This record gives sequence, structure tokens and C-alpha cells, in this order.
Amino acid sequence: MAAGTMPVDGSRRTTLRVAVVGGGPGGLYAAALLARQGHTVEVWERNAPEDTFGFGVVLSDETLGGIERADTLVYAALGAEFVRWDDIDIVHRGRLLTSGGHGFAALGRRRLLEILHERCAGLGVQLRLRTGAPAAAALAASYDLVVAADGVHSATRQSGAAHFRPTLTSGHCRYIWLAADFAFDAFRFEIAETEHGVMQLHAYPYSADASTVIVEMHEKVWRAAGLDLCDEDESAARCAKIFSEALRGRPLHGNRSAWTEFRTVVNERWSHGNVVLLGDAAHTAHFSIGSGTKLAVEDALALAEAVATEPDVPAALAAYEAARRPAVASTQRAAAASMRWFEEIAGYVDQPARQFAFNLLTRSRRVTHDNLRLRDERFTRAVERDFGCPDENTPPMFTPLKLRGLTLRNRVVVSPMDMYSAQDGDGTPGDFHLVHLGARALGGAALVMTEMVCVSAEGRITPGCTGLYTGEQAAAWTRIADFVHTSAPGTALGVQLGHSGRKGSTRLMWEGMDDPLPEGNWPVAAASELPYRPGVSAVPRALTAQDLASIRSDFAAAAVRAAGCGFDLLELHCAHGYLLSGFLSPLTNHRTDAYGGPLENRLRFPLEVFDAVRAVWPDDRPMTVRISATDWAPGGTCAQDAVDIAAAFAAHGADAIDVSTGQVVADETPEYGRSYQTPYADRIRNALGVPVIAVGAISSWDDVNSLLLAGRADLCAVGRPHLYDPHWTLHAAADQSYAGPAAPWPAPYRAGSRKPPTGRG
Repeated sequence: MAAGTMPVDGSRRTTLRVAVVGGGPGGLYAAALLARQGHTVEVWERNAPEDTFGFGVVLSDETLGGIERADTLVYAALGAEFVRWDDIDIVHRGRLLTSGGHGFAALGRRRLLEILHERCAGLGVQLRLRTGAPAAAALAASYDLVVAADGVHSATRQSGAAHFRPTLTSGHCRYIWLAADFAFDAFRFEIAETEHGVMQLHAYPYSADASTVIVEMHEKVWRAAGLDLCDEDESAARCAKIFSEALRGRPLHGNRSAWTEFRTVVNERWSHGNVVLLGDAAHTAHFSIGSGTKLAVEDALALAEAVATEPDVPAALAAYEAARRPAVASTQRAAAASMRWFEEIAGYVDQPARQFAFNLLTRSRRVTHDNLRLRDERFTRAVERDFGCPDENTPPMFTPLKLRGLTLRNRVVVSPMDMYSAQDGDGTPGDFHLVHLGARALGGAALVMTEMVCVSAEGRITPGCTGLYTGEQAAAWTRIADFVHTSAPGTALGVQLGHSGRKGSTRLMWEGMDDPLPEGNWPVAAASELPYRPGVSAVPRALTAQDLASIRSDFAAAAVRAAGCGFDLLELHCAHGYLLSGFLSPLTNHRTDAYGGPLENRLRFPLEVFDAVRAVWPDDRPMTVRISATDWAPGGTCAQDAVDIAAAFAAHGADAIDVSTGQVVADETPEYGRSYQTPYADRIRNALGVPVIAVGAISSWDDVNSLLLAGRADLCAVGRPHLYDPHWTLHAAADQSYAGPAAPWPAPYRAGSRKPPTGRG
């Protein structure tokens, strides 16, 4: 058998020569596991054995379980050293709140390295300490496998950047690792509202008499406080003074500690030939959701398993990456959410104490309402009471919300979803819409929204889009509204009014989304003469002052018809690159008149339309506005723009802001993921205090409850899940054993209100 190959059955018949670059926990543990399999392993570490940075490391029960299965000796040695605790203490404006049931284990980083050094020595690993490693290319030529565990500043990654294709993204905060010579009772988060801005402390014990203390703040706060001018000792002294109460007046000290910005490392590839990246060299995740040591140790476990079970090194490296990449990506998404939360913590400090604590605990979306209730039911019940849940049997999503004269019985909205099914291409909704919207209305949601209903024939997206510009269309919508109100009493029906702008005159979605019609086109118009897809889409005409007046009248006339139809709520569509959205984005509005240029001018026409609609819409019925809070493209609408846009509509009388993102330009690069648009709703709500509707890959009732309790949303719009299951809301109630007035089953369906058995147990 050739060098570098392993039998599929995992038995050892060929010994690999393995070089490990970097003697941190990940590199040492990988070395020990590979040596335990019988391979010849050498480790290069430029520092001395006693040298290390930081203080304590936290490992999860999942990681410890992997260590126990892989090497009981290391597990036993670690177990003898661990400090364990269950509580998280959160201090908000002097008030201490404790949540239990979380389960942490930590030990000193130096002691962890000692254990791994001892294990490596016992297994015959050659440790080349105080010795810089040869270049990766040289090692690759001499060894069967090269494990690059050389950290966030990896020279191996840098030298192979053309292949690994790394991306390093810096955060907006500065932080410093320090230590206290006593053990905190719990994992402690504390904020300090200083004259310079908000600072936060993250602290946890790692031995009977020592704790890791991380102090973090936005870079603007760091500079304003003059901490950018402080050395290690002065930084420790100032941090100890700022958080003197938490530290019980005791000092802090450093260990080669310096203020730094967190850098998220992502690599398109983790291996090149027989060289593989491990730990921080391959990926990083913000310290606020766990330790890089945890990820590195899990990498080592996966790499060793792949080497033991795959037939050769290339197959092993492919299997290692395939096994680890999904888990790492999930961790990095959670870490990014957590990092952003702390970057924007100043926007949350005015929340009530318990809501602030719940928001902090669920910031990464890994801990949810349901999960936290299992961990600490008493704490979670208190948060629910503060939120307004009428009793402990009512989940947050089934509490009512009042908007003007409309009381929504729960917090679930069926999102507007274009159906492209108008009768005969004349914009009139037919039996399909009656069944589609009627079924969702019977399904328990408090508010069911129509698709975008167009205010003119020219304002349609496709020939299949519905309208409210004729009497026949109004009569058809009245039929649907009557059905909803009669057959699903208590369900509100909302209409979304819009104009397609430059995205009009296209095929039905399933025939070619955003593709122009092959025939029967109508002229398209927009803020500027910019096609949606250059070279493909029609070039719109730039709207004149006369055009703008006509379109305002079209919106107002449609609103009058909508009121007559009996709709309970009206939403103005200012998102997704349609006409009004096209005025708001600097990428699509290049006008030089009063309607173009700075945001104040770009807002002018959408606000004029809003005012025209609000003037004719019944005063007791609410109006919402859907916006795209980011264009997902350079130079487009940014986070602060979104807040300013929302503030402008709220000042003109919008009762809630429906916060979506994107679809404004064709070359957008969205960051998809679970609840990926909710941070934008969160930011608007907590900056302005205006009610918001959160949208975007919200797919579970647990997520809905979590978003509401954390104060990130007032309503949650759920689209695709309601296509999959028209009774999604009723089933969410059944799954949570809720049978109250906020989710009544229609009388003919009550026999099906309990989930049927799936088979014999």
C-alpha cells in the first residue's frame, strides 16, 4: 500500500507522516488523536509551553462528549479541572436578572495546553516548541498530511490564499481579554452606560479562584473614551474602575492583552493537496457565542475520524470538510447575529430589564423561547407576563395587538404573496383568490394580506396580477372580503396597494420571473430611465410631474375602492424595486429634480402617495408601509436610511412598518438564512418605537414567540409556511396546547383540532 493511503476498514497498515503547524489546543488535540491512531506526528509551535494568550476556555457538553468518545484519558484529565455552572447573570441598569439551566464548563487555557502536551508526549508526538514551522509547501513535500492550526493570522492560509480564497471581515467593536483573581458565580453580562457610550462586560469563571473578563464596546465609544491611547496596564485599570461593582472592587490584569477588533474568517476551501486548515486558520466565530477552542477541538475530532475511516488523504480531507462545514456555517451565522447584537446594544438598553435579558439570551437565535422555557421556566414565564400574555397557557404569539380601531387577535400575518392568477388577464380576482385567501383566513392568522393589488393596468407586474382600478375588480374583492368576515369571524383582511414601475410587463413567475412578455407588452415607467435587468428588461420612461399627479390619483382611487370592499387594513407597497421603492433607492433614482438626490427628496413622492391614500382611507382603519430596508448592493439603501425612511412614514401616520429587504436591483447579493431580515425590523422598532412587521424565512412558531418576546417585532409575517399549510397558525396553537380565543377553530373543522395519531407506538 502506498504512503498516504489508509484501508477503508480503518485498520492501521500504513503510517502517515503528519506535520502540525501550531501548538494551540486544536493543533495539539489533532496531533494526539492522529498519534493515537498510530501515525508519526510532529508539531511546530513558535512559543514556549508556558506562553499563551487569554485565560479561560469554555467547552460545551457536545464537545466534551466527542472528546470522551475519542480519548477517555484526555476527557478524564479535563473533567478533573473543569469549573461548571448553570446560571447566566445579566445586569441591566443596576438590576440583576438570573437565568438558569444553561450548563457551562470551563478551565484555564494554560492548564488545557499542559494536559494536551502531556497526552502528546505520552503518545510519542514530537513537539518542536519555540520553533517556527517550515513553509507549508516544504512540509507538504515531505509529509503525507500537513495540518495548519496556526490561528487567525495563519501564515499557511496567507501563503495559499489563491487556493483557500479567504475572506476576513472586521467587526465594529473593540474588545480586550483580561482576568480577575476570583471566580464569578455565573456567566455574567453587564452593561455600563458611560458618558462616552455603552460598554459591556462578558465574564465567566475558569477555576476556583479566577475568571476571564472581556470588555467590549463600539469602536466609536472606545475612541471617545480615550482607550485607544491606553497600554495594557492602563486599560486593565480603567476597565476595573468602570465595572468596579461587578468586580467587587478588585483589579483586572492582562496577559499580553491588547484592544482588538474581531475578524470573521471564512475560506472557500479548507484544503489544498495534502494541506488542511483547522480551527481559527479555517474559520472564526465571535467569542460571545462560545470559544474558538471549542470549534478547533471539534475540527480535530472530525479530521481524526475522517483519516481513520477514509481510504486516502484526499478523501479524508474532503470528508472532514464535508462533515464540518455545515456545522461551522451554522455557528458562524449565529455568531454574526450575536456580534451584531452587541455592536448595536445601545439600541436595546431602553428596553425593560427582563425583555433586555431575554433579548440578550436569544440574540444568536440558537436559544429560543421554547428552549429557554425548558432551561428556566420561571424566568421565561416572568418575561411572558411582562409582555402581556394573559395567562401561562397563552403563548406570546396569541396575545392581541391593537392598531387604531383594529384589534388583531394574535401576532401572525399571512404575507402578501403574488398569485399571478387574475381572470383573463383583466386584473379581476376570481375563484382561485376566494379559495386561496379564504383558506388562509380559516387557518387562524390574525391578518391575511392580499397580494400586491395594482392601482392601474400599467401598474401590473404581469397579466396575471390583480387590480383595484375598475368596478368589476372591486366587486370581486368585496365577495372575498365578505367571505372572510362571514366564515372566519375575527380574521382581518388587508390589501396591499402598489405599482410595478420598471418591473412591470413581465411573464408569470413560473414562466420566467422578471422576463419581459414576448408580446402584448405595455409601457413601463419609473423614477429614472434605468431598466431592471440591463439588456433584458424594458427601459422605463422617467415619470413627469403630470405622471406623478396621475399616479397619486390612481392610488387614492384604489384606496377608496378598497375601503368600500371592506378591507380592514391597507398597506402601501414601497419595497422590492416596484415604483415607490424605485424612488427611495439611490441605485434606481437618478433624478435631478425635487424628487431625486438626497433621501429627503427621494422620499417626497412616496410620502405624497401615502398622504393621498391616508386622506381617503377611513381614519379608524390602520395603514402600514412595506419597505426594503437594504438593497443588498453597494451604494444602495443602508441601515440608517431604512430607519430614516421608517421614521418619515411614521411621522405621516403609518401605524406599522412592514420591514422586508432587497429585490430592488437585479445584481443584489442577499445574506439568506433563518429569520435573515428580522435584524432590520429589530433596528427600526428599537430606534423609533414604531410597531414593525418582521418578515423573511420565519418558519416556526418558536421563532415567532422569540422575536416577539425579545422586542424585535410586533407582528410576524409568514408566507411560504402558509402555502405549505394553510392552517399553519391553528396547528401552531395545537402544537403548543393552546385552545384560547386567539386561535379559534372554525366550527366545521373542530373535529380536526387535535393532531391525528401517526401510527402505533
